[in-house]
Amino acid sequence: MIVGVPKESYPGERRVALVPVVVPNLAKAGLEVIIETGAGEQAGYPDALYIEKGAKIVPNRAAVFSAADIIVQVLCYGSNDITGKADLPLLRRDQVLIGFLRPFGSAEVAQEIAKAGVTSFSVELMPRTTRAQSMDALSSMGTICGYKAVLLAAETSPRVFPMMTTAAGTITPARVFVIGAGVAGLQAIATARRLGAVSSAYDMRPAAKEQVQSLGGRFVELPIEAQNAQDARGYGTAQDETFYARQRELLTRVVAESDVVITAAVIPGKKSPVLITADMVKGMAPGSVIIDLAAERGGNCELTQTGKTVVVHGVSIIGAINLASSVPYHASQMYARNVTTFLLYLVKDGKLQLNLQDEIIRETMIARGGEIVNARVREFYKLPALAPAGG
Repeated sequence: MIVGVPKESYPGERRVALVPVVVPNLAKAGLEVIIETGAGEQAGYPDALYIEKGAKIVPNRAAVFSAADIIVQVLCYGSNDITGKADLPLLRRDQVLIGFLRPFGSAEVAQEIAKAGVTSFSVELMPRTTRAQSMDALSSMGTICGYKAVLLAAETSPRVFPMMTTAAGTITPARVFVIGAGVAGLQAIATARRLGAVSSAYDMRPAAKEQVQSLGGRFVELPIEAQNAQDARGYGTAQDETFYARQRELLTRVVAESDVVITAAVIPGKKSPVLITADMVKGMAPGSVIIDLAAERGGNCELTQTGKTVVVHGVSIIGAINLASSVPYHASQMYARNVTTFLLYLVKDGKLQLNLQDEIIRETMIARGGEIVNARVREFYKLPALAPAGG
């Protein structure tokens, strides 16, 4: 079987889906790897490194799609709404497509991909289980985003992060407050601590307290309790507006006292909850920084503009998207390892094994045979349930 890696086409995307080091592992499993020329260049992986590891370089995108049985991308059509559609005519029936597909983004796009006849797998739907941990690309990219968010904040802030004892006296450390202690939030806490800032965090999931404290962060507890704070997959669940209003009221003081606020509260398939209002921004000291990691889904701050940096009341609000792409070397390495583990799970003895009784395969498979087969996705778009024979 041939695994093909096209060059990422989303504007500014510098990652690549597979890196040279994983090629021998795939070859051992009977998979041949072909790479579009220059696909890894911006991430620091030139063609020569792929050739050295046994991959074959092909001249263009069309050549990758026509030769490959399995296409592996970072941002497939679905998560790439700018240039992704151009890949649709290149896909063929029963070809396998693996990557970020944003399955809860648009029903129309999900149907278009299904109608291409491909068997598509969305890496963001990987179950949060011990067995699937090594395939969890969403967590890998979240780790990179949390790290980069702190660097971005440090660069933007007019203050230094660590405490310094100098000839001009002692400088107090910066106060970094993280809202949403998921994978990205926890990495942000750890990175801020490494830079010498005082870190604190809030999450409505009680289980997050211990994780925050284990990284040396202070856990901010609010006298408010969420109903079913997390779903079976460990993600935060949407709450009603009464909860969010009370939460904002209680967070106002902590936000006002912080030099940097990093928000990372994302609910899969839903618009991000507003946690910081315009009034709360007004209460922050001039020079403060907000990094909104939920910007792509509307943002946790009322004033966030997706993909832009705005300054309001002297506070910089950064709505950067696709942060993982700004650390392409290691982001690609982590993604490639996750995807390789998944590929080796799907392919046995050179053949694709699609056992729908298996949770990992069933949860990540979006489309097959021209139909959306994923139960969660069908339910989300209010499509009628498929007959059992259809998957």
